Amino acid sequence: MSRFTRIAAGITGLAIVATAGAAGAVAAPSASPSPKASTSTTLALPKLPTAPVVRIGFFANVTHAPALVAQQLGLFTQSLAKEGTKAEFVLFNAGPAAIEAMKGGAIDVSYIGPNPSVAGYTSTNGQLLNVVSGAASAGAQFVTKSTIKTVADLKGKKFASPQLGGTQDVALRSYLKDQGYAVNLAGGGDVTVIPTDNAQTLTLFKRGDIDGAWLPEPWASRLVTEAGARVFLDEKSLWPAGQFVTTNIIASKSFLAKYPGTVRTILQDNNTAIRYIASNVQSSKDLVQQQIVKWTGKAIPDAAINRAWGNLSFTWDPLAGTLRKSAQDAVTAGLLKLNPNSLNGIYDLRLLNSVLKASKARTVISGGLGLQ
Repeated sequence: MSRFTRIAAGITGLAIVATAGAAGAVAAPSASPSPKASTSTTLALPKLPTAPVVRIGFFANVTHAPALVAQQLGLFTQSLAKEGTKAEFVLFNAGPAAIEAMKGGAIDVSYIGPNPSVAGYTSTNGQLLNVVSGAASAGAQFVTKSTIKTVADLKGKKFASPQLGGTQDVALRSYLKDQGYAVNLAGGGDVTVIPTDNAQTLTLFKRGDIDGAWLPEPWASRLVTEAGARVFLDEKSLWPAGQFVTTNIIASKSFLAKYPGTVRTILQDNNTAIRYIASNVQSSKDLVQQQIVKWTGKAIPDAAINRAWGNLSFTWDPLAGTLRKSAQDAVTAGLLKLNPNSLNGIYDLRLLNSVLKASKARTVISGGLGLQ
C-alpha cells in the first residue's frame, strides 16, 4: 500500500461542505449580494476581548475563496467594525512568506496551507501559531506537457511549485521520492523542482522552459485551459475520499490569547462565507473574480475559474488527520524534522466549536493534536 493511501485517523464527516459545480461562465462583476443573506448564528455568545486592528493574510487564489467571498461581501469589515476593530488585508503568493510575516509581527491571522502551518509551528517550538479553522479541501493538480504520460517520463524533467516549503512544493517532492526519484533542495537530482511564482509558472510553461508544475487552483486550470497542459495527477486521487486540507486559518498565538473575540468573529464570517458559497455558486465565482481583479489587476479566464471551482470543496473542518499526513510528506521531502510530539497542540478549535454550537452545527475535532 502506498504512503499516500495511509492516513492517520482523524478525518471526520464534514459539518458542511460547499462542493462547487463548474457549469456556466463567470458573469461580469455585479453588485455584491447582501451578507445578511447567509447569517446563521442562533444562540448568543459571551463577549470576549477584541483588538483595535487585525491584519488578515490571504492569497488571491480560488483555494482561498471563503476569504475572498467574505472580503467582497464586506463580512470581515462590517462584523469587526461593530466591535471597534479595523480589518486590514495582506496579500501573499505562498504560505512560507505568510509565516515569515507572522514571525515578524506583520500579520495576526492568515488563510494558509497545511505545510507552512506545520513549519511555522514546529520551527518555533509551538510558540508562533495555532490552527483555528479549516477553509478549503482539494484543488491541487500535477499538470505537465502532453508528452509526459508515465512515471518513467518524469525523469530528467523540470517542474515548478509555488514556493519552497509550500504545500504543493511538499506534495510534489514527496510524490517524486515515492516514485523512486532523487530530488534535492538545490534544484538537482533525477527531477528538478523549481519554486516559482504562480504567474511566472504559466509564462515559463508556455515558453517551454519547464515541463509542468504541481499547482493550486486556479493555476492548475490555467495551465490546462490556456497552455495545453494535461493532468498527470489530481492530488485528490492520493487521499481517502478525495479529502485533504488545502487551506487552514491560523492565528498568532499571542493575538489569539489577547483578542479571542476578534478571532471568533473572523471564524463566524468564514463560516458565513462557506454557507454562502454552498448556496450561491455562480455569485460566489463572481465575487472571487472581483477580488482577484482587485488584488492582481487581472481576471481569471472564464474557462479556468469554472474548471478550478469544480475541483474544490470548502469546509470549516480542518481535516486534522490530513495535516498530520502532510507533515510526514514534508519529512519525506527533506524539508522538516519531526519527533512524535512535534505537532501536539497545533490546533485550538475551541472558538470554532463555540461558533458551530451557537449555529447548531456539528463540531469538529483536532485528531488528538490540540484543543477542541
